[in-house]
Parts: sequence; C-alpha cells; structure tokens
Amino acid sequence: MTKIVIIGGVAGGASAAARARRVSETAEIIMLERGEFVSFANCGLPYHISGEIESRDALLLQTPESFKSRFNVDVRVLNEVLTIDRQAKQLTIRNLATNETYQESYDKLLLSPGASPIKPPLPGIDSHFVHSLRNIPDMDKILSTLMLHKPKHATVVGGGFIGLEMVEALRHVGLEVSLLELADQVMGPVDLEMANMLHQKLVDNDVDLRLKTGLAAITECPIQLTESDNTDDYDKPASPHFHLQLALSDNTTLATDLVILAIGVKPETSLASACGLELGKLGGIRVDDEMRTSDADIYAVGDAIETADFVTGHPTLIPLAGPANRQGRLAADNMLGANIKYRATQGTAICKLFDMAIASTGLNEKTLLKKAIPFEKIYVHTASHASYYPGAHPITLKLLFSPDNGTILGAQAAGLDGVDKRIDVLAVAQRAGMTVYDLADLELTYAPPFGSARDVVNQAGMVAANVLLGDEQICHTQDFVNLSANQIIVDIRNPGELTTAGAIDGAINMPLPQLRDRLNELPKDKELLVFCQVGLRGHVAYRMLTQHGFKVRNLTGGYKTFQMVNAHF
Repeated sequence: MTKIVIIGGVAGGASAAARARRVSETAEIIMLERGEFVSFANCGLPYHISGEIESRDALLLQTPESFKSRFNVDVRVLNEVLTIDRQAKQLTIRNLATNETYQESYDKLLLSPGASPIKPPLPGIDSHFVHSLRNIPDMDKILSTLMLHKPKHATVVGGGFIGLEMVEALRHVGLEVSLLELADQVMGPVDLEMANMLHQKLVDNDVDLRLKTGLAAITECPIQLTESDNTDDYDKPASPHFHLQLALSDNTTLATDLVILAIGVKPETSLASACGLELGKLGGIRVDDEMRTSDADIYAVGDAIETADFVTGHPTLIPLAGPANRQGRLAADNMLGANIKYRATQGTAICKLFDMAIASTGLNEKTLLKKAIPFEKIYVHTASHASYYPGAHPITLKLLFSPDNGTILGAQAAGLDGVDKRIDVLAVAQRAGMTVYDLADLELTYAPPFGSARDVVNQAGMVAANVLLGDEQICHTQDFVNLSANQIIVDIRNPGELTTAGAIDGAINMPLPQLRDRLNELPKDKELLVFCQVGLRGHVAYRMLTQHGFKVRNLTGGYKTFQMVNAHF
C-alpha cells in the first residue's frame, strides 16, 4: 500500500488527492493544509468582495468532511509542515489548533505550497489598512475593513489580474480608486498596444490610473470624525478614522483610506529549499516533465514550480489554476506508478475588466524580442458576430507567428464579447501544432447571433497566410515613425473618416473608390505605405496598386492599430 502525503490544497493539491483516490482505492492519502480552507475558489475572491458572488460558501469547493466522505482522504487543516527529512521520509508537523508537534511518514510526497503575495519592505507596509488578496482570510479582512471603516477611497498597487479585478470590485461597491503600476502598462502578459485598451477602459470608469508610478512609503494618519460624520451616535465620542498618506515613486503623494497590494506573487519554496531540493534560476522548485523534483519520491506542482514554456521549452513561472490542476492530476498518476509527461504551459489566461475582456495565449511580442525569436505579427479588428445581427461588438485580435513556417507563437484579443472563444480556439490550435495556414481552414460554428461565416480566427489566419505567401507586404506603426525620403503614406479612407476618427500627419488622402482613377498622382519611384481604418480596404488597395506596378505595403490593423500603439495615459 502506497502512502501519499500532500502538502497544500487548492488547485494542485486537491486535484492530486482526488485523482490519487480514483486511481487507487488502497492508497493511504493524507493532505496537510496550514490554513483553515483546503479547497476554495481563489479566482472568485474579488467577485465576492464586489457582491457579484453573493454567498461566501459558494467559494468553498471542498471541506475536510466532504473529502473524507467522497474520496476517503485524511484532510488536516491548520496543520503546518515544519521540516522534511528526506532520508527518513518523515515530516515534522505542527497542529496550529493545539500547538502540538508530531511526525508523519510518507512513501511519496507532493508539494503544492502555492505562491505568496510579494510584500516589499516599505515604511508603513504593515498597516492594518494595507491588504493582499490570496485566500479566504485575506478576503474576509478586506470585507471587514470595508464594513467597519467605510473607506471612500482605495489604492490598488499593481495592475495584473488581481489588481485589475480588485479595481473593478472596489468601483463596484462605490469607492473611488487609484491604480498604481510601476511599468508602462497594466496586464503584463499582453503587449502595450493591447493594454492601452485596458487603460482606456479604466479611465472611462473614473479610475485614477498612474502608470510608471510605484509605492514608496505609507504613513497612517489618525483623523477625528466630526459630529456631522457620526450623526447616528452624535452623543457618543467620535471613533477615529485612519487616513493613509502614500509617498509615490514620482515624488508625489496620494491620500487614501485603503491599500490593496497586488504587485505579484513569488513561489513558496521554503520547505523545498530547507530540505535540499533543487530550485531553478527563476526561484521556483525545479521539476522534470513528470512533476518529480530532484528527489525521486517528492513531486511538486502549481505556483511553486518552474515549468517548461510551450513555445521555447525554457523554464517559466506561470501561477494559473488550470496548469496547477492538470499538474496535480498528472503527479498523482505518476506517484502511483505511471509515467505521464506534462506537455508544457502556454499561459492561456483571461481577465474581465468592467464590461471588457482581454485574453492571451503563448508568448507576447515583448518576450519574443527579448529572446530574439523571429516573428511577424498581424492585427484583425472585426465584429464578435454578424454585424447585421443586434449586439455585435468589435474584437481586436493580435496574432504572432513564425515568418518561416507560420507556427503560432502567441495571440492576444480584447473586446466586449467572444474574446474567450477566439483565444481558446487559438490555444488549441497552438497546442495541436497547427500553423496560420490551418487557421484559415478551421470550420467553426456560425449563426448570426454567435459568429460570422468567416470568423475572427479565420480572418487572422487568412491575413497571416497572405503575408507568408507574399500576397501582401505589411508594415507597422513604427514604419510610419521612421519614414524615409523614399516613402509616402497614403490614407485610402473616406474624407469623413478623417474628421471623425483622426488622421496621420503627412498622409495623402486618396479614398479607395477614387484610387483607380488617380493612379497617375502616385509616384512609382517611392514605396507607398497605405492604410485604412482596420486593414481590409488597405489589402484591396495593396492588390490593386501592386498589379499596376507600384511598390506597396499595407498597415496591418489599419488606423485603429496606429491609435492603439500611440495612445498615451
């Protein structure tokens, strides 16, 4: 009989425990969790704070009792593992409820400790009005602060998934919100021009967005409420209301009542490091493709490990619930004798911000440039479903691919509807080894309320294939910035569009319907950089002009992409 001990619950540990029992009815399975909750929906925490998920109990997926009754797993909450003796294959554990210490042996050990929020050592960072959000107790503390102290203004530090979700949650409950982000953009997995759509959405929802701005120090200032602030109990002493003064990296200050730290997370590796397990260069636990650590009887999964990136094969840290769940399931199989390989992580993810969604899979342009991986990119702007059916909304899709063979390197999409569907399709295509040529041939569902006969994904594949096959030469916004004397810009939009949407300085306006009749006005000794609003008419102009002997390139994504790239916040 194999004795499996799992340290940590939630996505990785809990999925491993359930899978191990399904594989083996005879295995002894113990799950140790130092917190109070063994399996909860941590991705749902911001939505309970906002009130969109009304019941707190809805976030509790499994309890020790339900694990015992369904899977015969011995779940011990409030039990913290202090040390791992690899030679003796024994754990030293403290029961936090009784403060008693005891030992537990194992045959196979699984580490699923997760990651902890980054908390920089700044003055005032330990104030009771500074919170992180990683688990149920964190959520309860935030809700308690909202209820007891009635803050009017909150500051979120960090513009990643949790940061953006908390901005929305706090605006949803009526607070004024400032968002501090040290980088030049929020949502690091996407590129700047895509993130600019999020920046606009934040500004449109009255969020005080401060990019390239970090937190330097926090000062807690007691302020006495006036009688008018406490009218219900005016005969009682006014209770103190604490106000925070934030010193920022740009030498300004910000007054706020509540701070949410969402700077990021770091792998929880203290146990692994203390017992001598190998760590990777990025600071996570090093595992092989079977989730085995440097000790053959110890496995690790989830946010604490370094796993292979799907595109490059290089180690990466990707703290997402989906990969952790799959890794836990796979590790359980392998601890019980299987030899199943984990097939890397794409980092497929999505975030909701007010009525908008943004999603990505694979590598972004920043990473491809950093790793010197050759790539080409195209943009598609089209409707989420047939434009003539009510309720269609624009979707912006960026596709990154190999200029040699069309291998899909990454994709990003943003819009109000249908974003998840398109990125999911592209994530499957990438994992299946499909190329951009294959995207054009995908047979996807179509009816006017749901899509178009030529879906967004099909269009992206067709545009990319045109580029690779030489049917279209494209240019990018940067080419307009670095314009040479041998190039001119031709705007083929209708004159009214220039008034409503804007124009590019120095561009010649020659509307597409007039183009054939005005070819003599264009020089053949210069390269024409043509553009329309989203790129489609530009392609028509490109095909026409090249067949008349002109040297031409079309701006992929058109003027809309130009605006996205050049937006400033």
